[in-house]
This record gives sequence, structure tokens and C-alpha cells, in this order.
Amino acid sequence: MRSMSVVYLMCLGLMIGVELAAGAFVAPVIFFPQKLLGEGILTHFQSGILMTEIFLRMNLLVLFVSLGSFAFELSLWFSKAKNSDKASILFSGLALVLATLFVYYYTPLIVDAQLRGEVATASEAFRTIHKQSEWVMKGLMMIQLGLFIRRGFVFTK
Repeated sequence: MRSMSVVYLMCLGLMIGVELAAGAFVAPVIFFPQKLLGEGILTHFQSGILMTEIFLRMNLLVLFVSLGSFAFELSLWFSKAKNSDKASILFSGLALVLATLFVYYYTPLIVDAQLRGEVATASEAFRTIHKQSEWVMKGLMMIQLGLFIRRGFVFTK
């Protein structure tokens, strides 16, 4: 069980790192290429398409880790392991809900707006959906971080 716990923590850490990298490191470069390359390189709409492609590729990992986390926590609970607890199941379940929302609700809405063109992505409705998707991703990352810290302390005891 110890090796599964290590793999579990590595997957959580990987996911947190990927989410952090996409939001904090990749997005600013993609959306502001003029700071590095000068003006006229990419429009905001083109940058959005590139960023969406990054998130589309990340979505499978988000779902896989969230589903694996929930399954792992449930297996601990049902096996009556001494380190199972309700809070970790709640965290992992909430992470799975947020991941599912991001992948199956927000991502398709954003992709659909991009397919309809630049005018659709300039609307207030799109800005609202996009801002909500950012909050869902930040919430997911915070929950995973909480679970990582909680499980890191529990597994090292």
C-alpha cells in the first residue's frame, strides 16, 4: 500500500504542477507574445486558440488524476484503512466534480465560441464563462493541493 500512496502523491503533485504551469507560466506568454517578439505576432483570439489547445491536451490528465484520486480514497475507505478519512473522500469527490465541470461543460463552451469566431469570444457571455472556468480550475488546484498536503502528512506518519 505504501508504493500506491507514493504513486498517488506523485500524480497529485504532477497535476498541481501542470495546472500551475498552464495558468501561471504558459498563459502569460501565450496571451502577451508582444512582450517577447514585438507587436503584430498574434491576435488575442489566436492566442486563445493556442491556449485552448493546451487545455484540451491537459483535460485527459485532469480527468484521469481526479478519477484516480477519488477511486484511491474510496478504496482506502472501503478497506477500512487506518489512514482513510471523510475529508479526503470529500476533497477527492469535489475535485472530480470540478474536473468534470471543466472538461465537459466549460471547455466545450469555450471551443464552441471560438469556432463561431472572434466576435463570439468578445461577448460578455464568453467573458463570464471564461472567468468561471478559471475559477473552477483554481478551485480544483486548491483542493488538490489541500489533498496533497493532507495525504502527505497522513502517509508519512
